[in-house]
Amino acid sequence: MKKLQYIVLTTLLLASSVVLAQQENSFAFYRSNMNIINPAYVGVDNQTLVTSALRKQWTGVPEAPDTQTVSFGTPLGKNMGMGLAVVTDRTFIELQTYLGVDFSYKLKMDESTDLYLGIKAGGEFYNINTSGLQTYNINSDPALGSISTFNPNIGIGALLKRENWYVSLSIPKLLNSTQAKNVDGFATTDLDRPHVYLSGGHDFILNGSLVLKPSLMVKYVSGAPISVDLNSMLQIEKNFEIGAMYRTDKAYAAMSTIKVNKRFIIGYAYEMSTRSTLASARNTNEILFQFKF
Repeated sequence: MKKLQYIVLTTLLLASSVVLAQQENSFAFYRSNMNIINPAYVGVDNQTLVTSALRKQWTGVPEAPDTQTVSFGTPLGKNMGMGLAVVTDRTFIELQTYLGVDFSYKLKMDESTDLYLGIKAGGEFYNINTSGLQTYNINSDPALGSISTFNPNIGIGALLKRENWYVSLSIPKLLNSTQAKNVDGFATTDLDRPHVYLSGGHDFILNGSLVLKPSLMVKYVSGAPISVDLNSMLQIEKNFEIGAMYRTDKAYAAMSTIKVNKRFIIGYAYEMSTRSTLASARNTNEILFQFKF
């Protein structure tokens, strides 16, 4: 029965991925982790940032997606910035690690408006370790051989920013890439298409100690419905934020961040799905760490 449960739940994960074409992860704390999807964010506001996110999806499903991200951005001189982004995603026997180097350039539009243009260069290491599979054959199946590939890629992004609002547009991976190669006819190919990300937000100062920060993230990929994240955070005394997120993929989350000191921020998001097919998958946990130099 336990083996049967593993098979059913794993099939559910794979089926959901195919139907929704969900090749890229979504993050509740996207606004604090924009370096991952938009290279124009490195060096913004002359800040040097190190950001990390840990996301454990569907805690009720064995071997469900587990994602870790680390990003770094710093200004270079007056108008340039550079950074690094690493995303590691593990699901069952599949492991993907993306490494990207980011560069940005700032154009001064007027006294209070800046336009940042960015380019991302890197690639993805993709591995399938089939040693974790159990089969009923005495001899190993040659069609289940492990796969290891590297897919180079490039990305672009733009950010229009003023003191209290921003608009972001990016395509972090411009090139189609294969997640698995056909080796002697034993493996099939899964095409990873470019994703387009459009985001925007505005900070409304309610009084001296309260700031309302609504934002949205729109994600589009060919062959899948448009996904929209609606997020709103209330900042209290510049030290604490509380808010919520709703995703049109039938998910919602409660979120909070705490400013430990002038340089260090910790955040936590508890995300739930309203899909009946994911009733046994339970919740998703996301933790954010950010350090400002």
